Amino acid sequence: MKRTHIVIILIIAVAIGAIIATINDASTYVGFSEANANPNTTYTVIGYLDKDASMNYDARSNQFEFGAVDKEGIRKKVVYHQPKPQDFERSEEITMKGYSTDSAFVAKEILMKCPSKYNETNELEGYQTYD
Repeated sequence: MKRTHIVIILIIAVAIGAIIATINDASTYVGFSEANANPNTTYTVIGYLDKDASMNYDARSNQFEFGAVDKEGIRKKVVYHQPKPQDFERSEEITMKGYSTDSAFVAKEILMKCPSKYNETNELEGYQTYD
């Protein structure tokens, strides 16, 4: 075999390994019911802040607890081992990557979709075009 063939085969093997590692790391979007059915398996749950549930941050243990409602309407307590994100109450949607336990959903990462400042209610009044 020529050296170029060996190099090409090694590059292909590395590429296949990278693809497999990426696929195994990718989490699945599910609701709290699916996450509860498979505890300690990492999932990504998209939901909303439960306005009726309390929010608590314990600085000693660096733990933020809040309630969330997934897109199926299931409510669950969420534990996040980081401080409360800025403008958390204003978020439209919360994407939580983590795993479920008997008592709560433990979020490792939280991403928030904040309200857009470019919507119809925020248009400039008196905007005029000049010809």
